[in-house]
Parts: sequence; structure tokens; C-alpha cells
Amino acid sequence: MERRCSRFILFGGMGMLLLLTVSCAVNPVSGGPELMLLSEADEVRLGRQTDAQVRKQYGVYEDAKLRAYVNDMGRRLAAVSHRPNLPYTFEIVDASVVNAFAVPGGYVYFTRGILAYLNNEAELAGVMGHELGHITARHSAQQYSRAQLAQVGVLVGGLFLGEMVSGLAQLGVGMLFLSFSRDNERQADALGVEYAVRAGYDGKELAGFFETLERMNPGSDRSGLPGWFSTHPSPEDRVAAVRREAGEWQKRLGIKDLKVNREAYLRQIDGLVYGDDPRQGFVEAGVFYHPDMRFEFPVPAGWKVNNTHSQVQMISENKDGVISFSVAAAASAREAAAKFTQANGASVLASDPITVGGFPAHRVVSDVRGQSGTVRVVSYFIQKDKSVFYFHGISAPAAFDRHLHPFERTMRGFKQLTDPKRINVKPDRIQLRTIKASGTVESGLRSLGVPTKDLEDMALLNGMDLRDNLPANTLVKIIEKGR
Repeated sequence: MERRCSRFILFGGMGMLLLLTVSCAVNPVSGGPELMLLSEADEVRLGRQTDAQVRKQYGVYEDAKLRAYVNDMGRRLAAVSHRPNLPYTFEIVDASVVNAFAVPGGYVYFTRGILAYLNNEAELAGVMGHELGHITARHSAQQYSRAQLAQVGVLVGGLFLGEMVSGLAQLGVGMLFLSFSRDNERQADALGVEYAVRAGYDGKELAGFFETLERMNPGSDRSGLPGWFSTHPSPEDRVAAVRREAGEWQKRLGIKDLKVNREAYLRQIDGLVYGDDPRQGFVEAGVFYHPDMRFEFPVPAGWKVNNTHSQVQMISENKDGVISFSVAAAASAREAAAKFTQANGASVLASDPITVGGFPAHRVVSDVRGQSGTVRVVSYFIQKDKSVFYFHGISAPAAFDRHLHPFERTMRGFKQLTDPKRINVKPDRIQLRTIKASGTVESGLRSLGVPTKDLEDMALLNGMDLRDNLPANTLVKIIEKGR
């Protein structure tokens, strides 16, 4: 239920005035009033928009059985939440980074990276409840409101929209990069425990997973998505508070036997891709290879590579030059070049048909004026099979000549991938094994042939310490190496 406050916010700047009416709403969890730019219908619309961008940019993990399992648990937890009537969606993002995300309107995302490090259903329920807590308490909607207020009057450059450039600076997917406050995290922990226990799971298991995260301190991956602590800062005494609140909720609800379901969860993730998936592209010895799409091109030395489902970005060491690479359907390279210049209002400095790697192509040099200034761009449009591959080398005009050689070396180096060794690469995967004899985690992992250098990592993957004692016939995760 919402009511309108007689409150307005007036912004001025750059010759413009903007008047925002702020909604005075009741928070679904606390029951108290809050200032909010989004109605519930707005939340759902924003979530739907973000979901489409997430799927396009990062992709979903193609495992129908695992996705159905996650969705089923999510719906059971949503049913006991403070906002059970939202149209919830639970999805697995195909990224190795360890994180989970909540977006307004009921959209919850788990990376396959975080699923690899969870070790039972109760941990999954706790993390899922935590993300639901961000939605039910409207933390993610509050993030949006703060971001909007901060952005009013600020002009953000959005060159090469659509297939041309990452949408990270735009609202939708950018929601995944906003950090919650520690107070938000504390409340989401409490709600996560509550929802997990109400659904019949042992809420204390969430504390164990937080301990694993603290040992890992996971960072970003090649997709550029942030790690857990970048978006979920730890409140003080987090682990102790979760254990205390789990006990209190169990006592309050009078539930004696709470579920952990370790083996049931592990069976679901057996065979899960672990780490970066080379089938989606990988860099080796300064060359980017894409086995499924059968192409390769050189990467400038020292440049950072971000590889997502929809785009590859290469960023210079000084961050003053960027190469963007993507693919789209088009009738010809020349047509793709014409569409680019027209859509961006580009001032064309050069435009020539060329051949790259034996493929018909078109080269364009242009100046593109954006809201944050003018950039100079060298673009290659390369027709291969039924698609056109786009390269854009982007920098300020003053730095363009310095970057032109690495730009064009990469673009002219595009060619068909023919090396069977690189075409047939396989990803690492999680494999379940049984430790037959009782003993320490270390002795058990050694009995499975885990190399000494990998023992700590494998213990961490299982949420264990090498000195922990295990009974006979304990199921554990190890990594089956791919390429």
C-alpha cells in the first residue's frame, strides 16, 4: 500500500530543472514509512528490464535440471517471505565469480561460481533467503532510488548502444554492481535466516558459508562481475549473529528437526562447470580463442580482457584505450558499417572495403560525439558465415595515434581458428567422489589423488579445514580437469 507525500525534490544544473515526486511507502518488512522513487509496479518493470540485459550480457547456465531445482527452492522460500505475491524468478548466471544478486521486482541470480562453493541445501536456502531479504525489505529498490538521485543532472556517455558497447554504465545491469550498506546486509542476514528456518532448513548453515567466504575473499572474474564482498560488505559479528538468530527462530517456531540435506545438494551440482569456461573463449599466449565460433585474434600485451556472453573488451594499462568486440547478424560488412555510422551520427574520416583473414570486411575511422565528449574510433566489420563481427578501437582523439597500432594489429589478426587442440578444449568440472576410510580431510583428499598444491583449495571448496576429521564414506567435491 502506498500513499503520496506532499514532498518534491528539485534538481537544477546545466540549464535544466527536474522535479521528482517521491513516493511515501510502507516498508513490507519493518512496517515503517520510507521515501521511495519506485512503486511495486515500477520494481517489476525495472526487474524485467534488468533480467533481459543480464541474460543477453552474461548468459544463463544451460542445465535445465539444476535451474529447475534452484527455482523450486526459491519459490518455496519466497512463499514464506514478507512479499510472497511478487512474480519471483530465480536464475543461474553463467559466470565463475562467487556471488548472488537481487534485483527489484523479484529477480534473484546465483552465479555457477557460488553454487560450486555451497555445500548443502541449508546453505543454499540461507543465501537465497538473504537475497530475498534484499527484495522484501526493498534494499535493491532503495539502491535504485539512491542511484537515480545521484545521477539526476549528470550526463552519462552512452556511445555505441545496442551491440556496440557494454551496458554497465546504464541502469539495468548496473544494478548488479551497486553495493548494499552494512545495515542492509545485517537485515538481509536476519531475513535469510528467518526464511530458511520457516522453510524447514537449518539457518545456522549460513554462518558456515560466510566463514568459507571470509577464507576465500573472492574477487571479480573475467566477466567483470564483482565478487561477494564488493556488493555485500560484512557487518560486525556476522557469523555469531547468524548462529544466534537461527537458534532464536528455531525456538520461536518450535521446529525440532531442521534440514541440511548435504548429499541431495551435492548430487545436484555434480558435473557443474568450475572456473572460466574455455568453450566461451580464452586467452593463451597473447591470443584470444573462441572454440565454438571458430575464430582467434591477438590481444595487445598488458591489456586487461573482460569476456562476457555478449562481448569482449580489451582495456589498455592506462585505461585510455579500449577495444570492443562483438557479433551480430547483418547482411554484409558494408551494411553493418553504414548502420553504425548512421546510428551514432559519426563523422566519417575514412571508409574502405578490405579483407581480413580471408573474410570480406569494411574499415571505418570516425569521430563520434557523445554527451561526455568526442572520441575517435577505428572500426572493423568482418563478415564470417552468416554473422558480422564488430571491432571498435576507442580513445580520445589526442591518444588515438598512439593506440592505432595495437588497435589494428588486433583487428587485422582476426582469422579462422583451425587448431584442433584449441577447438576441442573442455572446461574443468566438479566431480563427486567418496572418501572410503575415516581420517582427516587431508588424508582423504590425498587418497583421491588430489595434488599437494591443490589440497587447501579442495578443502575450501568443500567448506572444510584440512585438519577436520571425516567419517568413512564421506562424499566430497574434487575438480576434474578439462583442457
